[in-house]
Amino acid sequence: RTFVLNRPEAYNALNLGMVRTMTPQLQAWEQSDLCKVIMLKSDHPKAFCAGGDVKNVISLAKKKDPTALSFFEEEYQLNHLIATLRTPFVAIMNGITMGGGVGLSVHAPFRVATEKTMLAMPETAIGLFPDVGGTFFLPRLDGETGTYLALTGDRLSGEDVLYSGIATHFVPSHRLPALEERLNELESDDLTVVNMAIEEFSAEPTKHRYSLGPHRDAIDRCFKYNSVEEILAALKKEKSEWADKTLETLNAMSPTSLRVTLRQLRIGRELGILRSFQLEYSLVQKFLSTPDFYEGVTAKLVENRAPQWSPATLAELPESKVEEEYFQTPAPNSLSLLNGVDYKLSPHRKFMLPTEQDVRQAVMGERASSGSVRPNKAEVISALTKEWNSRTFVRERVEEIVERCCRPDAEGYLNWTAA
Repeated sequence: RTFVLNRPEAYNALNLGMVRTMTPQLQAWEQSDLCKVIMLKSDHPKAFCAGGDVKNVISLAKKKDPTALSFFEEEYQLNHLIATLRTPFVAIMNGITMGGGVGLSVHAPFRVATEKTMLAMPETAIGLFPDVGGTFFLPRLDGETGTYLALTGDRLSGEDVLYSGIATHFVPSHRLPALEERLNELESDDLTVVNMAIEEFSAEPTKHRYSLGPHRDAIDRCFKYNSVEEILAALKKEKSEWADKTLETLNAMSPTSLRVTLRQLRIGRELGILRSFQLEYSLVQKFLSTPDFYEGVTAKLVENRAPQWSPATLAELPESKVEEEYFQTPAPNSLSLLNGVDYKLSPHRKFMLPTEQDVRQAVMGERASSGSVRPNKAEVISALTKEWNSRTFVRERVEEIVERCCRPDAEGYLNWTAA
């Protein structure tokens, strides 16, 4: 069973009609014993889904049309449905995958990136916040990677989408037709069987190194704080080209978006998937009644100019005001989801590459597979490669983390030195 995103003139930007087509069909397939695997793909040569159709949303909202809010309500319902399906769901993110496109894919058990994948959560640049479940998935990325991606809107491409933990597999685009044929032939809805089928088409690792890797320590140092001002101050202390560029990026973003997003992600660490979407539905109602979302979309996507944010600076928007207006004051409407399934950790984590936490546990002798209390580099790589059934990219992923986060002693045994 396959969904094909098909709004080529809009780079498959998601609108309410598309959501209303997908949701009932997903529910029907979920109830069908004949449906073993669901695929979501695009036939567009450059885009999977470029995000929600926010230009249409603000046009409706300006006219007080209630379908502007309905879009977010039903989009979040669809995202949560994808996150809680029993039927295996494979999202093939071949091309631009932004905002609403991330929401359609990141909650699936299988997220396939290709060399054409370009992924971002760019909401702070348009006066919004990273919704579509960003509250849940962003704080669960390694270290402060999610905070960095959420506040800056930085883009990840190709293998980086896999190494970040957002994608579960990397398949060259020329192999996609064969992969789709293979998935359509499956007569099992066992997630492990589906995982093995996708793995048959995975690329061989190249010499590409995770682009955020060289900056990961700085990202954790600078983005660990709970106030935007402290993050900016930490970046100024870094005195590097990367930090200067990041500062310039943050200074162009909506101050309201930055404040709300940082608080959203800190709260999201403790929320389950269900409450995450409910929080976002509350927040989006506040954004529809304040100016920055309208200004950001109009300036960036319609008139191609720099937005004029209101308030224009962080100093004009105290944290206490954001807390009261966006997080303490109830929104007019609450979100009812299509089922009550909730979890705090994705049940599909085992299909991702090892995380920094997994590697740390192996180094510290805290995993059943790691054996030696004081392993060397080869032992850690071997143990985790074996635990992940020799999946492609596992060795490269573990090696990158070990080299960055560990120091060997005189005898070659590893000490975990990262924060």
